[in-house]
Amino acid sequence: MNIVETFEAMLDGKVSAVINLGGNLVRSVPDRMRIEPAWRNLKLTVNIATKLNRSHLVHGEKSYILPCLSRIEIDTQASGPQAVSMEDSTGCIHGSRGVAEPASQDARSEPHIVAELAKHTLGARTTVDWDSWRNDYALVRDEIAKTYPDTFHDFNERMWRPGGFPRNLPARERKWQTKSGKAEFAVPETLGEDPDLPEREPQSLRLMTLRSDSQFNTTIYSLDDRFRGIKGDRMVIFMCEADMTRHGLQKNDRIMLRTIADDGFERRVAGLRIQPYDIPQGCIAGYYPECNPLLPLWHYAKESKVPGAKSIPVHIVEVNGTPREP
Repeated sequence: MNIVETFEAMLDGKVSAVINLGGNLVRSVPDRMRIEPAWRNLKLTVNIATKLNRSHLVHGEKSYILPCLSRIEIDTQASGPQAVSMEDSTGCIHGSRGVAEPASQDARSEPHIVAELAKHTLGARTTVDWDSWRNDYALVRDEIAKTYPDTFHDFNERMWRPGGFPRNLPARERKWQTKSGKAEFAVPETLGEDPDLPEREPQSLRLMTLRSDSQFNTTIYSLDDRFRGIKGDRMVIFMCEADMTRHGLQKNDRIMLRTIADDGFERRVAGLRIQPYDIPQGCIAGYYPECNPLLPLWHYAKESKVPGAKSIPVHIVEVNGTPREP
């Protein structure tokens, strides 16, 4: 299941256990106020993690946190020091070796933990030599190379080349795998009107969520955002001056936003500070994951089911602690 399908099933009581490899899943998904109670109803939650986060505090009936080595720590297995591969934002694969002493000699690597879980749960139902894969990660890469030779041939050698090696992306080479042999563009079925969440109210705004420069997914390294001139605060809403005038707002006013939806659930986030910004009229922006409670789980792209975090209709229901009509 993809992430939307997983949490839909969780809300329906059809998921009993989750094993989470890293990440901060509870905070990264939409509809947090509905998701957290469903997460607490799970029979089992297991988190394999390098550091503590909110997902470890919102847990199921039985909960385990399995500390693992981070990529910067030296990972030594039976065959010697290990290396892992990583893909950068340009689609190139690089090798990576840890250089720091492990925080604890009791910490295991993520591949080690996964291999042990597989060996002890699958037993005779698997043909994989998990002990060998645990002891030597190069053997895992050899199998990847056999399975996907077009992209990963000579994996163990090529990942140490300067700059790594590119993932097989035909568009990078201007090769269009279409009937026409050319790039093809699809026109959306609807423009302007959102079939999930139409803007039915004259004072509505369209919210998009975004990240700061000091952020990797849900890991926030600083409350500053040099991209947008913000210091010491992430409870911020960026709004153009025309919309500020239309809504009677001043810089640094604190507002509460409410999602416009008809499913019977209240989605609100309070304490958001107004920041003037060059953004199209009718649109506002706020940070992820702080604004995730405003995004319904069922609001997603039709085919990919990517959550619709760039288009959430909201209205202002409170300014500086004073309620107002939407």
